[in-house]
Amino acid sequence: MKKSLLLTALICSSFSLYAQDKKMAEECFKKADYKCAEEQYTKLAEKEQIQKYQSEYYNSLGTAQRRLGKTVLALKSYESALKANPLSAPVYANLASLNSQKGNKTKALEYISEGLSIDAENPEFYLTRSKIYDSQSKKELAINDLKQILTFAPDNIYAKTGLANLKKNSGDLDGALKDYNQLISEKPESLLYNGRADVYFKMKKPKEALTDVNKAISIDPKFAQSYVTKALVLFDTAKPKEACENLNKAVSLGYEKAVLADYYTKCTVK
Repeated sequence: MKKSLLLTALICSSFSLYAQDKKMAEECFKKADYKCAEEQYTKLAEKEQIQKYQSEYYNSLGTAQRRLGKTVLALKSYESALKANPLSAPVYANLASLNSQKGNKTKALEYISEGLSIDAENPEFYLTRSKIYDSQSKKELAINDLKQILTFAPDNIYAKTGLANLKKNSGDLDGALKDYNQLISEKPESLLYNGRADVYFKMKKPKEALTDVNKAISIDPKFAQSYVTKALVLFDTAKPKEACENLNKAVSLGYEKAVLADYYTKCTVK
């Protein structure tokens, strides 16, 4: 009887410690302390026996590493997540996104195709593929993917801004501005103000761009993209010191530094 009670106590203690480790990992991630998140998710992934959960931990580990600029390690973690659970749509989405970022568009499209066979209504696949098509000058295909999202998620803000951005990227700045004005009138969000700021930036209207990007930051101070947009405007208005400070802020909030490498060449190394 005593042995049974002792075993039960040990099991309960183990579950309690495990829950604490998981909670700590999640809190580290929320605080954008990705080094801490990397350490905690590594421990969780290595000792987890249930493959479904192990896959989730490796997936989170990969994202933490990606935010730290460790793209090679992130790719390995995502691959471990896929090995643990070959039917995880979020893992396919991350593998597609990372491969696209690294320039391997063919591999990214393969992961998207496989992921869509598992979850045909996951917006991430269409968003990533739309960006790939846009980079390949396949505008109609890019538009079709974004419109496809709106058939099952009519309020998806990323699809709506994606359509506005396609106009912006094709040089239709007035059309993009009109779309953003409409979207902001419906739902004034940080993402939308940041998007319109980028349109103003490309229209050579730095004053309006800064007004919008500052509004975006005031709404959501943790939206990393806004600091990148602000940095671009500041670089363009000959304020490199402030621009670099905003780049650093974006990175501290989880923006991948590797993506900003070209911009960092404009920063003075002390």
